[in-house]
Amino acid sequence: MTTIAVIGPGAIGGTIAAWLAQNPALSVTVCARTFFTDLEVATPSGTIVASPEVLTNPAQARPVDWVMVATKTYDVDGTGPWLDQLVGETSRVAIIQNGVEHVRLFSHLVSPERLVPVMINLPAARHAPGRIVQSRHGIIAVPAGRNGEDLVALFAHTEIAASTDADFLSQAWIKLCSNSAAIFPALTLRSTGPVWNADVAAIIRGVVEECAAVGRAEGASIPQSVVDATIESARTMAEGSAGSSLQADRMAGHKMEIDARNGVIVRLGENHGIPTPMNKMLVTLLAASGSPWVVAG
Repeated sequence: MTTIAVIGPGAIGGTIAAWLAQNPALSVTVCARTFFTDLEVATPSGTIVASPEVLTNPAQARPVDWVMVATKTYDVDGTGPWLDQLVGETSRVAIIQNGVEHVRLFSHLVSPERLVPVMINLPAARHAPGRIVQSRHGIIAVPAGRNGEDLVALFAHTEIAASTDADFLSQAWIKLCSNSAAIFPALTLRSTGPVWNADVAAIIRGVVEECAAVGRAEGASIPQSVVDATIESARTMAEGSAGSSLQADRMAGHKMEIDARNGVIVRLGENHGIPTPMNKMLVTLLAASGSPWVVAG
């Protein structure tokens, strides 16, 4: 039996844990801050339930075959006590987080050769501990190779489409481009469609074009169609549309992953000598908005 521990049973981690637990060949443990008895996820195909072991103290944990980290990027160091207990001689660690720096953020905690960066698109929202609504079927991409193939195999019995990609770097940056425009509604607390005008369009285009330029400098292949589709999505966003996790976190008064989503564009842009004035401006304004804000560094 393959043993799996999921650190961070929020919307993404909880959904993944519930789906994996549907396979009796997998033993799933959830590592949480707050104890709950079971998982219930309303999926597009119906409600699924699971009763994984739930641990709230790292001292209770034992080494597993796979660790899946689904915490926010600013909680990286908080996973250290769990990883110390869960990672054994043959364990591998999947990093299921936003951004493009999965390996860099965790390389001081786990040997890089054991780390598997994961690009995920899984719209879901947690309403209470263990209670989640998954609004669309999910997609996972991981780097090609044995680690990636073994991770993909874990999802074979789920409705989350997992696959390996020989150009994972491009997949990660394409998702970041698509996510980068979300900083505007996170700042204004308004959907972009109803306030759309030439000035808003220029800001959104600037944010996304800067992201694409930095990604290409990092070695990613980002078609112009990705930029155009992101702008069109912002233009047609209806009032009251479900916002991004960035906006949801701000509205809830939580810390925000702004460094992983837009700050990284500014930082890596500076490394390449690429100006990123739109991202830098919005990052600065959001930081000054009075909401909690953490720079991952």
